[in-house]
Amino acid sequence: MISTPRGDRPDHPDPSDRATGLDARRFVAAQDADRTFERAMAELRAGSKRTHWMWFVFPQLAGLGSSPTAVRYAIETLDAARAYLDHPVLGARLRAAAELVADAPAESAQALLGGIDSVKLRSSMTLFAAAADAADAPDDVAVFRRVLDRWYDGRADPVTVELLGAGPA
Repeated sequence: MISTPRGDRPDHPDPSDRATGLDARRFVAAQDADRTFERAMAELRAGSKRTHWMWFVFPQLAGLGSSPTAVRYAIETLDAARAYLDHPVLGARLRAAAELVADAPAESAQALLGGIDSVKLRSSMTLFAAAADAADAPDDVAVFRRVLDRWYDGRADPVTVELLGAGPA
């Protein structure tokens, strides 16, 4: 289990949140509630997502989802995505979950996650590959690219790329 360090309690905000607008506490709290992150990892290991955790385990860029939950857990900027990756709990958990997805015993991303969540995964991996690349973190880029390679023929999500301002994919 990847636990929550003392500094990530809701009464101890992360100082980087002010600079990036990330508000890491919302993600940590959602992942920790009812052992949701552990359950998500078990579902990925089993090859079939069964419960609702996609928004805060594999967040995507703001502007892609319109539900209240999607909006609440949207990552606003590339800087916020980098802060997510740099966060001692969230970054480690995202990398671990991405590794499981890349190696998941499933026929397709749709079989693993369902149709809608497989689209969200592609968006999330595109966002975090870009954030890792911007932070010059090649090992992280490789983790997220591996997911894109396995499930999406290496293709980034074009809408995420466009929203990031990098032009068409």
